[in-house]
Amino acid sequence: MKKLSKNFLKLSPVVVAATFFAANSAMAGEINEQVTSVSQLTAQSDNIGQVTSVSQFSDVQPTDWAFQALQSLVERYGCIAGYPNGTYRGNRALTRYEFAAGLNACLDRVNELIATATADLVRKEDLATLQRLQEEFSAELATLRGRVDALEARTAELEANQFSTTTKLVGEAIFNVSDIFGSDDRAVASGVNSATAPELQSNTIFSNRVRLNLNTSFFGSDQLQTRLQARNTTPYGTGVTGTNMTRLSFDGDRGSGSGRGTTVGSNDIEIDKLNYAFNLGSAARIKIDAFGAELYENINNFNPDLASSGRGAISRYGRFSPIYRQGAGGSGATLTINPKGPITVSAAYIAGAPGLTANNPNDGFGLFDGSYAALGQISFQPNQAFNIGLTYARTYQNNGNISLFDSTGSVYANDPFGGAALTADNYGVEATFRLGPKVTIGGWYGYSEAEAKGGTADGNNAYFDYWAGTVSFKDFGKQGNVLAFIFGQPPKATGNEFVQANGIRRQDRDTSYHLEGLYRFQVTDNIAITPGVLVILNPEHNDNNDTIYVGTLRTTFTF
Repeated sequence: MKKLSKNFLKLSPVVVAATFFAANSAMAGEINEQVTSVSQLTAQSDNIGQVTSVSQFSDVQPTDWAFQALQSLVERYGCIAGYPNGTYRGNRALTRYEFAAGLNACLDRVNELIATATADLVRKEDLATLQRLQEEFSAELATLRGRVDALEARTAELEANQFSTTTKLVGEAIFNVSDIFGSDDRAVASGVNSATAPELQSNTIFSNRVRLNLNTSFFGSDQLQTRLQARNTTPYGTGVTGTNMTRLSFDGDRGSGSGRGTTVGSNDIEIDKLNYAFNLGSAARIKIDAFGAELYENINNFNPDLASSGRGAISRYGRFSPIYRQGAGGSGATLTINPKGPITVSAAYIAGAPGLTANNPNDGFGLFDGSYAALGQISFQPNQAFNIGLTYARTYQNNGNISLFDSTGSVYANDPFGGAALTADNYGVEATFRLGPKVTIGGWYGYSEAEAKGGTADGNNAYFDYWAGTVSFKDFGKQGNVLAFIFGQPPKATGNEFVQANGIRRQDRDTSYHLEGLYRFQVTDNIAITPGVLVILNPEHNDNNDTIYVGTLRTTFTF
């Protein structure tokens, strides 16, 4: 720090104490290299309690070197103030900018006394010394005023050009390299001659997905979400591998969050999600989806480390139980009630998916006359380590785009009646258990019953089940990294009364197994690289099919 002027050393105790008092009281906010105008400093000083006696300061003693000066300021000038807690803080260090601002505030007070009083309140020599100090610190005062002016101009520009005071942009971009291995033929369903299966075409691909979320809050506790998306990742589904069991978690090219699109290469930008969530009292929250509804985002899915499509599991099935995919992409509302206890209750109604037809006024469509999913869930979490849920969903699909488990599992499981409309009762149990701060195990089991509504299969019933177990290790090798494994059985048609005209019963006769391993390496806070391998044994629940391997290298940027 630059040495103080000799003029300062010649000041009377009154002027010294007044100067330090002004700097101390005016700088209660401790600017620390931030710019604060002199008028703001004076206002801050005025807001600190005025005192009438130096004894009111708890940290000033009669033995202090400035005690008499402070006492004189109180009695002669009446321009001393303290902090609200009754302290003066006379030993606090200050910068030259703080000293200059405090000096100016003290001069304002002295000038005010001169202008309003007739008594001899200020000695001539004190005023002369103060004038010389003001001249010496004129450069600092000018610099301070210049910084304030620049800051005010910049603030005005930002306010004039800002997008919104209530909207936050949250973005994610995925770059992905992937390929499939292990078989010369595409997988085929049970009962189909594998010799007639088309050849599996395998090429290494590079693809992307970009999402921009505009999250707007009007009251602080609410949120309006508008999501823009562009993507071109070809689904490794029935058109490529012969089975949806090999699909990636982030694939798709068009359509809403359900990801059923298979058009390759468009990368068109679309608004694929629009919803508004708000609190209803202290224990309830409502989320209204205009379109793009995804139940696994609205309620607890019991797989926190792997549920994200950009940072979690690499496979579609490995993210969470398929029961949360009911109604994916539609419109509706979700209510969650948590009365500050271990039990949470959720209820949801989603219409128009698959097919996104909740806005169609024709018969068989709309909000209540078309496809829908009604879901209820009770979760019990007695502590931070354990959480278990029971879930039920009633679904109806009638628009010809039948996908009972939203493209997870076998062809027969997703379309058990050859395109006919159906109703289904879906039951699920899910659980998560933390073995410590870094190890989490979890899993799910689901059972469904479906009934055909129309066509040659009308009245026939089909039965399905699925399960999976997961384990994840946080901070594996480095803080932020995650090592995870998933093993399970994708949705399977365990029984079906419907027999096609060609004599084939749409029922899976064998069992497929899903095995997945991934390692998410956190390069920085905003960049993660995830190599992963997906292995499908007996694809399409048919042991005549060769094992299929999917390798992927996903790089995720968040901002």
